[in-house]
Amino acid sequence: MDFDTVAGELYGGDLAEFVSARNAAAKAAKAEGDAELAAKIRELRKPTTAAAIVNRLAREDPDELRELAELGDELRDAHTRLAGDELRALTRRRGELVRRISHGLPSMSDSVSREVEATLEAVAADPDTAALALAGRLTSVAHQDTDQWFTLAASVPPATGQRPKKLVDKAEPAKPKRDHRREEEERARARAERDRLRKEAAERAKDRAVAERDLVRTERAAEQATARVEDLRTRLAEAEERAERATAEFEQAKETYEQADAAAEEARKAADAAR
Repeated sequence: MDFDTVAGELYGGDLAEFVSARNAAAKAAKAEGDAELAAKIRELRKPTTAAAIVNRLAREDPDELRELAELGDELRDAHTRLAGDELRALTRRRGELVRRISHGLPSMSDSVSREVEATLEAVAADPDTAALALAGRLTSVAHQDTDQWFTLAASVPPATGQRPKKLVDKAEPAKPKRDHRREEEERARARAERDRLRKEAAERAKDRAVAERDLVRTERAAEQATARVEDLRTRLAEAEERAERATAEFEQAKETYEQADAAAEEARKAADAAR
């Protein structure tokens, strides 16, 4: 097992299985006793969807991608020579080529399509991005400057129409080249994201406080209603008990009255008979 073989297989494989395949490869390298290789494999980043599309293009049909990279070299040369007319013509060619490549790709969402176009623009704008793209090792435009430790000897894979198992021969990884402008942009984006998250957290905390006040209010109302119901139930039970006693007393009084009435009637009849 060597690093370039593993990287080639990972970046040429199914994007959805990248993480599991990378972890399995790192585990296998560690099992073989190569801890350094295992660590390097674990550092491989999963490519964005747009980067994966460009990587696949490099494997299946690299001609237009290579043309775009060569056009970038011409643009830089024209810019160095301050050849204005040539630079404008090359810029138009670059736009046309980016659109032609994009239109030839499978259907994708608008956001992915824009990211693919930005990635293709970066291939023309930056030779390091172009080298990574042609090698099928691109992870994202935003982090391309830190990807230079990838081995890029024999950088362009053969155009076989199929994804090859191996991309390049083993070589020592190149040292990363710092791009301070990109680093500052990354830091600015990170600060903006932190500010957004803090603002969102504050809004969520405010919503939580309002919800907590409503919860306390409704809980108290529920407790008061429950107490009222219990009080009414107690009173109802007492009223029902009083009604039962009154009914029993009424029945007893009725029976006593009927007995007294019957005795009075018998006394009256006896008195009449004695006359």
